[in-house]
Amino acid sequence: MQALSPSPSLSPSGDTFEKLTRAGLTLIQQALSIFDSDLRLAVCNPRYQEMFGLPDALVRPGAAFEDTIRFLVQRGEYGPQPDEEAAVRLRVETARAFRPHYMERQRANGRWVSVEGAPLAQGGWVTVYTDITEIKLQEQLLRARSEELSDQLLAHAERLGMANRELAATNAALAETQRELTEMEARTRLVTEMMPAHIAHLDRNLVYTYSNRRLSSLVPGLPANVVGMAFAEAVGPQLAASLLPHMQRALAGEPSVRELNHEDSGRRIRVVMTPDPRNTTDDAARAGNGDGDGGVYLLTTDITAETQARAALLQTRKRELAAQLTSGLAHDFANLLTIILGQQDKLARLPDLPPEAADLVRGTVAAARRGGTLLRRIGEISGARALKPTPTELEPLLDDLRMMASPSLPDGLRFEIALEPGLGRVMLDQGALQDALLNLVLNARDAIAGAHPDGTTGGAILLTAHRVQDTWLELTVEDDGPGFTPEALRRGLDPFFTTKGGEGSGLGLAMVYDHATLGGGSVRLANRVGGGARVALRLPLRPADPADDPAGGPDPSQLVLLVEDSPEIRTHVREMLVALGHRVIEAETAADARALAQLPEIGIVLSDIQLKGGETGLALLASLARERPRLAGGLMTSLPASDPLHGAAARTCPLLAKPFDARDLAAFLQGLAGAAKPGFPGSLPTTAESPSSPSLLPDSS
Repeated sequence: MQALSPSPSLSPSGDTFEKLTRAGLTLIQQALSIFDSDLRLAVCNPRYQEMFGLPDALVRPGAAFEDTIRFLVQRGEYGPQPDEEAAVRLRVETARAFRPHYMERQRANGRWVSVEGAPLAQGGWVTVYTDITEIKLQEQLLRARSEELSDQLLAHAERLGMANRELAATNAALAETQRELTEMEARTRLVTEMMPAHIAHLDRNLVYTYSNRRLSSLVPGLPANVVGMAFAEAVGPQLAASLLPHMQRALAGEPSVRELNHEDSGRRIRVVMTPDPRNTTDDAARAGNGDGDGGVYLLTTDITAETQARAALLQTRKRELAAQLTSGLAHDFANLLTIILGQQDKLARLPDLPPEAADLVRGTVAAARRGGTLLRRIGEISGARALKPTPTELEPLLDDLRMMASPSLPDGLRFEIALEPGLGRVMLDQGALQDALLNLVLNARDAIAGAHPDGTTGGAILLTAHRVQDTWLELTVEDDGPGFTPEALRRGLDPFFTTKGGEGSGLGLAMVYDHATLGGGSVRLANRVGGGARVALRLPLRPADPADDPAGGPDPSQLVLLVEDSPEIRTHVREMLVALGHRVIEAETAADARALAQLPEIGIVLSDIQLKGGETGLALLASLARERPRLAGGLMTSLPASDPLHGAAARTCPLLAKPFDARDLAAFLQGLAGAAKPGFPGSLPTTAESPSSPSLLPDSS
C-alpha cells in the first residue's frame, strides 16, 4: 500500500524531486488529500489513511471521492444518517461546487477534527484535516474549572477561536486568488503588447489610463508611454482634431470607427472607439460614479497596405467600366487614322509640292497624330493594364527625363531636379513613371507660358523626390506660374477636364492619377504659398535588389515581311517602310506569310493581329518561332487595350498601336531589329510568355 499516491498528471518530473516531495508530505502531521476536477484522488499522505482508517483501495491514485464518502458514511463518520445514499449525494454535489470552506465536527469515535478546503486553479481542491481533540478538551476543562467565568464569555472565546481559524483559511484562499489574478493580468498585458495594434483606455476626461505601448511603432513620432497623458497631448493636434468629435460620441455610448491619414508619417490608420460599459448619459448616475469612471477603449491599426490595395482595386474596376464604353470605337478610328497618316506621308514626299499644300499636309498630319494620341490615352486609361515594376535607380531615370523634357522647354525657363540621397534601387514601372512626370513638367511649362502671353520667357520648374517615413516615395512637380483655379483643384484629376480649351485633351493628369492609383499611391493638387502649382505623386516605397539591364540591338535594316489583310493599310505601311530604306515583301493571309517566311533573306515579320481566314497574327508568329527561332517579329493593332486579343498579344510580342506614322514605325522596327537574337524582347516567342517591347513616348500634346 502506498501512503503517498500522486497521480501521473500532477506528479513532478524527476525521481529525486518526487522522493523529496513524498518525504515532505509524510512529515506533515495533518491529514492531506487532493482530488482533481473529476473527483478522483490525485495525492494523499499516510496521515490521511491513518486518521480515517481507509482501506488501501481508497488511497490509490484515481480512487473516486464518492466511494470514499460512502465508506465514511457507512462507518458512521458523520453520525446516524436516515438515508445513506442521500447523504453521499449531498456531499458529492457540495464537493463539485469547489468552494473554499472551513468546519469543525466531532467524529463517531469522539475525536474532533477541523476540515479546511481550498479549490485549485486547474480544477479540483486540496483538503487539510487537523485533529483538534486536545484543543476541545482544553476548552471543556476550562469551562469546568472556571466557574467564575460566565458561560457567555466562554462561548465568545470559543466562537472567536473558530472565527480566527475560519479567517486564516479565508486569507489563504484570498492570497491564492490574488496570485492567480496577478498571473492573469501579466499574461493579458504580454498578449496585448505583442499585437500589431495600439490598444488603450481613456477615462471620461480623455486621459490615458492604459496603453500597450505600441503607439510609437504604429505612428512614428508619437510617444510610447502615454499613460497619464491627455489624449490631445499624446497624439498631436492633427489626430486630436479629427478624432475628438468621435471620442465624444463614444463617451455618450455610440461606437465609432474613423480612418484618416497621418500627414507626418504618411501612414493610413483606422481607429475603433468603443464606449466603456460604465458610461452613462444620466447626469445623476455620472456624478455618483465620478468624472474619472467609464471612458472609451481605442483600437488603432495601420491600414496603409490595405488602403493601397483598395485603391488599386477600385481603379481597376473603373478601368473595366470605361473599357466597355470605348473598345467598340477605338478599332475603327485607329484604322482610319492610319490610312490618313499614310496618305499624308505620301503627299509630303511628292516633288515640287507648293508651300501652301505642304502646310496643309503638316496640319493634317498633326491633327491625325493628335487623334491617335487621344485614342492611345483613352485605351491606356480604360483598358486592362498591369504595372511592370523593375529595379530602378532614380538618378539616371530623372536624368533621362531632363533630356526628354529640355528640348520642349523655352529658353530662360529653368528646370531643376532635387533627389534625396541614399534612396537606392526601388521597384517602379519606369516607362509609366517617366510618362507621368513628363506630363506634369509639360503642364507646368504650359501654365508658365500662359501667364506670359507676350512671349517673355522666365520662371522655374522644380522636381523633387524624397521618401516619407520609409512608407512612400513622393515625387513633386512645382512651378511659379499662376497656380490652379478652384475648379481645377476640384476636378483636375477627372478625365477630359482641361483648362487649355481646344489645345488640351484633358487626359494628362487623369493618366498620372491612373498610374499612381494602380500602384497603390495617390496624387494631390495644391497651390504653393508663394504662388504657383504643386502636384505631389506618392507611390509605395518598395526597395529592390540589384538587377542587370538588357543590352541594345544592331542595325535595323532588314527585309520585312508585311502581313496585312486591308489593301489600303498594307499599301500605306509598305510605302512608309520603303521610304525608311527597307525592302518589303507582302502577304494578305497567315498561310501566304508562312510560305514566304521560309525565304532566308527575311529578317523581320510585321503582321496585323486580325487576319483573313480565322488565323491571327499572334498564332502566325508563334508558329514561325518554332521554325525560325532567330527571326524577329512584331504585331500591329488597332484593337483597344481592353480587348482580350490585344492583352494576349501584349504579353507575348512587341506591339505597334495604330494609327502610326513613319517616325513611330522607324522606332518600332529599330527595337525589333535590335532584339533579333535569342533572349531579346523582339525575338519571336518560344513560350507562352515573353517580355513586351519598350513603350513609345506619347506625343507631348
